[in-house]
Amino acid sequence: MPLIDALKAIAAVLVLLNHFSSYGPLAATAREAFPAVIDWFYGYGRMAVQVFLVIAGFLAARGLSPQGEALAGSPLPLLWKRYLRLVVPYLAAIGLAIAAAAIAAHWMDDEAIPDRATFKQWLAHALLLQGLLGFESLSAGVWYIAIDFQLFALMALLLWGGRIKRVAPAVVLAVAGASLFWFNRDASWDNWALYFFASYGLGAAAWWASERRQMSCWLGVIATVAIAALIVDFRLRIALALGVALLLGFGRRTGFLEQWPYVRPLAFLGQISYSVFLVHFPVLLLANGLYALLDLSSTASAITGLLLAISASIVAATYFYRWIESPEASRRITSAFGWLTGKGLELVRKVPGLGRLALPRQS
Repeated sequence: MPLIDALKAIAAVLVLLNHFSSYGPLAATAREAFPAVIDWFYGYGRMAVQVFLVIAGFLAARGLSPQGEALAGSPLPLLWKRYLRLVVPYLAAIGLAIAAAAIAAHWMDDEAIPDRATFKQWLAHALLLQGLLGFESLSAGVWYIAIDFQLFALMALLLWGGRIKRVAPAVVLAVAGASLFWFNRDASWDNWALYFFASYGLGAAAWWASERRQMSCWLGVIATVAIAALIVDFRLRIALALGVALLLGFGRRTGFLEQWPYVRPLAFLGQISYSVFLVHFPVLLLANGLYALLDLSSTASAITGLLLAISASIVAATYFYRWIESPEASRRITSAFGWLTGKGLELVRKVPGLGRLALPRQS
């Protein structure tokens, strides 16, 4: 799907630029010379997250309910699979962020550096509960991974819960409507899936609408509901989400989704976009730390440092994807973890007095 790859690539770069324009002395020095440009990335770069939300909803509908049907089986295996898919590379990136923060703390004193991680904080991140439990994030943007899992879980549960009366998609769209008109207008909900389900639901609606013969009519209904919500309370993020959803819906029906734009750098960057999202913050900390350590202050050095750090982020993401995030690497890591866990249980059973506490062998 080159269109989705292109959108993910552009969104990933915008999120990266938003963070690089927000933290550390590199951003502060660059802002002095180019305030309008840096402030634009700081203020609007974060909007690119809406692109990921809509695409995630679009692909979730494709995977969970391609014809608008209810989810027949238990959603728990799907949730576990999704959790592993997200968390294996995510925890590796958290480890990199902790190490980078420890190194950068020796080079500079800056509010961008997270406090030293505690075990409870790490565990909250591992369970994707850091926002709900009020823990400081160990890396920029990791709130999105927790929200992505919440959104997938909510959608799966809604599709599974609506199986009795065969109204599963209607239940999903009703919750998306509630998010559009209520939850998304209240920032106190921003640690919960309901706040973001408006954009996620627009993506799902775009997939289901593109399945129907009267696609233009259904997309018109979706646009009308979203525009009504914008009239009640205009939010640029929802307007952007609506535009992306309509693009995906029309793109799928017209064939653009699978055919355009086929640009290899965009396709590659779209493929590694999650890795870019995960590893750019450790690179940002180290780049700012080196900038402070070298006692640089000129505009030229700041712009050069930012360009080098952005390039380094993409290079690091390439290797991170190859070694950790790719499906093959993720399966190897998961299998190795399962093997180590099994060996650990065998050792526990062999220790006198502890064997009784170990899990029983499977027959």
